[in-house]
Amino acid sequence: MKGMKGMKGASGSPDAPRGPGRSVATDTIDVLVVDDDFMVARVHRTFVERVEPFRVVGVANTGEQAAHAVDELHPDLVLLDLYLPDVFGLDVIPRLRTSGHDCDVMVISAAREADTVRGAVRHGVVDYLLKPFEFEDLRARLERYAVQRGRLLATVVHGQADVDRVLAGATVPTSAAGTLPKGMSVETAELIERTLRTAEGTLSAAECATLAGISRVSARRYLEHFHTVGSADVTLRYGAAGRPERRYRFQG
Repeated sequence: MKGMKGMKGASGSPDAPRGPGRSVATDTIDVLVVDDDFMVARVHRTFVERVEPFRVVGVANTGEQAAHAVDELHPDLVLLDLYLPDVFGLDVIPRLRTSGHDCDVMVISAAREADTVRGAVRHGVVDYLLKPFEFEDLRARLERYAVQRGRLLATVVHGQADVDRVLAGATVPTSAAGTLPKGMSVETAELIERTLRTAEGTLSAAECATLAGISRVSARRYLEHFHTVGSADVTLRYGAAGRPERRYRFQG
């Protein structure tokens, strides 16, 4: 982007503002990545672009760059680091609102202070992810955000119950397969749901995959989606060594 060091679009070329000649898929969620460390920003960008229907439209390394990027790119979601070289990250949010931008903000930071987390909540962030994290941690939050955003955009308020669901940030689907991220099939979701429902106790992703006859990677993705939308509980089983095993149980 002109005048903004280090700001690139998803193709690696400088971003251009949206205009009449630029085609944008209506179901795409455009993301601006803000982080003072260009290597970390590159990792976050790579993570985001692995999750449908998200795409990174720009990267900023300072609060000033972030404000200008939102002005020009109009992203749907900003992934915001807090420790920026020129301002504290949360101070960027009021500037965006004053300028009339209604983009959502997800904080990604190493800041663990309770006052900072409370401040983020007061500023209306949609999520708060602590560094360091793994791809699965961010993917789960992005997919949850996509589901909630879709529900909010489709919400028609007929009464208090509809208002309550909007304020709660999510509705509980009648089936775990009710709303799926792009790339997931209803048939596979229903298969995983049946497998979880009929299991005695909890299942690991590997156990679920064996019972359902699909790959462990696919099983884990559906299981994590069910957990994200509140249809499955997750518990950790600690072994003698290595990472704890995630085990899933269907709710309802």
